[in-house]
Amino acid sequence: VQLQAYGGGLVQAGGSLRLSCAASGRTFSRYGMGWFRQVPGKEREFVAGITWTGGSTYYTDSVKGRFTISRDNAKNTVALQMNDLKPEDTAVYYCAAPSGVLLDYRATWGYDYWGQGTQVTVSS
Repeated sequence: VQLQAYGGGLVQAGGSLRLSCAASGRTFSRYGMGWFRQVPGKEREFVAGITWTGGSTYYTDSVKGRFTISRDNAKNTVALQMNDLKPEDTAVYYCAAPSGVLLDYRATWGYDYWGQGTQVTVSS
């Protein structure tokens, strides 16, 4: 099972990026998925999560109204549209998926598969 995250880069404050995550080796269309981020010296933190139908989404407070998580079950992908980026959004972003029912979208322990991470750098 592999999750491949891509789409990171360098952008100025106020700009936008779209991250994508492609899953292979297993279909995750029946499971929730999430995005996390991590900066050096800090714990990995929850950013956004989405139920398997896409009908419910969850966000950490700092990104509400700016980030949008979505998924395409036919393509086994999940995306994170990031608008109005701020320097404090700078981090390595990871997509994640569980091996079964996701009990807590915000907890890293709920996920069993992780992408390799993609760097997002926002300059001021």
